[in-house]
Amino acid sequence: MAIKPKYIKQLGNALLERYPDSFNTDFETNKESVTALTTVESKGVRNRIAGYVTQKKSQAAQHA
Repeated sequence: MAIKPKYIKQLGNALLERYPDSFNTDFETNKESVTALTTVESKGVRNRIAGYVTQKKSQAAQHA
């Protein structure tokens, strides 16, 4: 598993804090949410953020 850049983690965590109900464990849904809630223009960066958020939500669901 690759180490994620700091800005991906920071933005992903900020989105999860501000909009926790906008995300779930589905990557495709999270991609759309990241697009709607941010001004990220790069598809690669958007996908990385969505992947990070998906991973965090999946971990939270397993531990709940």
